[in-house]
Amino acid sequence: MVRVLPSLPASRRMGSRGQPEESRAAILQAAGQEFAEHGIAGARTDTIAREARVNKALLYYYFKDKETLYGAVLDEAFSGLKNTVFRVLDSDLPPREKMMAYVGAYFDFIASNQIYPRLMQREMMRAREGQSQHIDKVIKTYIQPIFARVSELMRKGIADGEFRPVNPAHFVPSMVAMIVFYFSSAPMMQKVMGFNPLTAERIAERRAAVLDFISAALFRPTSARNATQGGRV
Repeated sequence: MVRVLPSLPASRRMGSRGQPEESRAAILQAAGQEFAEHGIAGARTDTIAREARVNKALLYYYFKDKETLYGAVLDEAFSGLKNTVFRVLDSDLPPREKMMAYVGAYFDFIASNQIYPRLMQREMMRAREGQSQHIDKVIKTYIQPIFARVSELMRKGIADGEFRPVNPAHFVPSMVAMIVFYFSSAPMMQKVMGFNPLTAERIAERRAAVLDFISAALFRPTSARNATQGGRV
């Protein structure tokens, strides 16, 4: 996760090798914002160093070049997501409760890290153009393990008669899209709907709507579950 650091007094700079964790975190935070806004081609290390309140020499001390820094930002973002949802997926909750907890955890992570959708979109565009050095690692290390665990949860819910017999290959991306698209399209949605979709109230409304939609699309009604478990369906 790209951590949000407390703002620093104007007189204080992070530019010291004696503050390795703080300096590195400040660089990653500033770089995440710059890459999300401009992509790796348009991002400027001068801006990143200025926003992180370090000098460029220290930035290159931690990250040898801009591509390495970009890869570290992706690792920070995707590892934060994976760690967040795996805490739920590793739990002993029943399938229904675990699925709702997973969706809620995913939503809350994105709501708290709104650069993530923009970073992902930019990385997908680079991958499509054959320019990404990081997409294979991102998929293998983060996306595939999450997809595998959620698919496993869905298969268990289906086998137990709790979930409708849907295909995880279609349903899992749809769940993710319901969450991510809301944040990535916020500027357009504001023009369409006439209100700011990113206020705390609107985000809470969206969270409830996502959970309601997914539960309605995935969960079997009680009567159907009882019939399935009784061998009549």
